[in-house]
Amino acid sequence: MIDKLIEYDQRLFLFLNSLGNESWDGFWMFMTNKWASIPLYVFLLILCLRSFKWKKTLLILILVALMIAATDQLANAFKYGFERLRPCHQEGVQEIMRLVKSYCGGKFGYFSAHASNSMAVVAFFSILFSRNYKWLPFLLIVWGITVAYSRIYIGVHYPLDVITGISIGMLLGWLFSKLFMWIVEKGKL
Repeated sequence: MIDKLIEYDQRLFLFLNSLGNESWDGFWMFMTNKWASIPLYVFLLILCLRSFKWKKTLLILILVALMIAATDQLANAFKYGFERLRPCHQEGVQEIMRLVKSYCGGKFGYFSAHASNSMAVVAFFSILFSRNYKWLPFLLIVWGITVAYSRIYIGVHYPLDVITGISIGMLLGWLFSKLFMWIVEKGKL
């Protein structure tokens, strides 16, 4: 059963990856670059300061840093625990796929830290701001899915790597948002 799932995952990857073309490569390389999200992070920081003032914003910054560290370290543990090759390192796949950038990344790819990190941010801030800014979760979801898909587009992750990353990121984002609410409630910040 696992072999069939991996086969379907590879087929889906090859299909999605083959949809790309050079005229879109720059956009997807931009979206996969971690520095491209800085304007969004600045915007979220401004919303935090407006909505929560400086003490709660400082708590949010600490929790987000811990959340990103947790998603990164968990992704690394999975990558070296499962040792699933990235498509760009997988014999039989690398010869027929589109690799948009020359650097493929580390040898193993299960699961995507990019997808996990972005969706943790999506879940965390969507929960924090959904009452006051009803449109924000939709904006964040579009951003998070775009970042996650960019990993398939450029050729460094399989869809299952990305789906797992999205799922774990959303779970951790939810957990850290609940932790924030609990600390605020107990600490009377």
